[in-house]
Amino acid sequence: MSSILIVEDESSVNRAIEFTLSKENYTVYQAYTLKEANQIFVEHEIDMILCDVNLPDGNGLEWIKQLRKHTNIPVIFLTALDQEIDQVMGYKAGADDYITKPFSLSVLVLKVNAFFRRNSPEKKDYVESGVWRFYLDEFCADDGKTKVTFTKNEWKLLRILLEHPKIILSKGQILQNAFDNGEEFFDENMVAVYIRRLREKLEKDPADPQYIRNVRGLGYLWNQSCRKR
Repeated sequence: MSSILIVEDESSVNRAIEFTLSKENYTVYQAYTLKEANQIFVEHEIDMILCDVNLPDGNGLEWIKQLRKHTNIPVIFLTALDQEIDQVMGYKAGADDYITKPFSLSVLVLKVNAFFRRNSPEKKDYVESGVWRFYLDEFCADDGKTKVTFTKNEWKLLRILLEHPKIILSKGQILQNAFDNGEEFFDENMVAVYIRRLREKLEKDPADPQYIRNVRGLGYLWNQSCRKR
């Protein structure tokens, strides 16, 4: 959950912003002076600042200039000053955006949400199993030291095993569920070929596999627990 510091001396505006952003599930801290803002900033992890320019104990532009020497935290200035030079000064001080009073709370929320959406790291779905992390949309895996990639058909077979950990799958089941008929000719011998290729990429000792076990006369199983993230 992202946290936002409001630095605004007009209590009605401060409370309205706090109420609106809290409803959007942000953690909101309120300051009415730069002194209060400094204290909150030191004591809490802040992800964004909404800052007025003219405050009782100083100038918000100068305060942000000082913060910019130590952090790149995003800042949106809130001000009644709407001249072009005022906006230029705001951006020079380190503003990421600028909103002029009176403003719509809905517009403010849209700006805040859009900023976090643009700047949040892209979430990657993956499966953890043993030392490996398998990235579901990228045909690859890594163990923290080594990254390995897979062909499309290797990945199809691997996905079936990861989706059914600790379950014995026959060669016929693997053929039926992993490979598209007509795309390429596959038979049970080809399953064994791809199993060998996967072991060469994933197993520390392919001759003594810890991940892909052969259950004689029955088929193969993925011999590790899987956790989807």
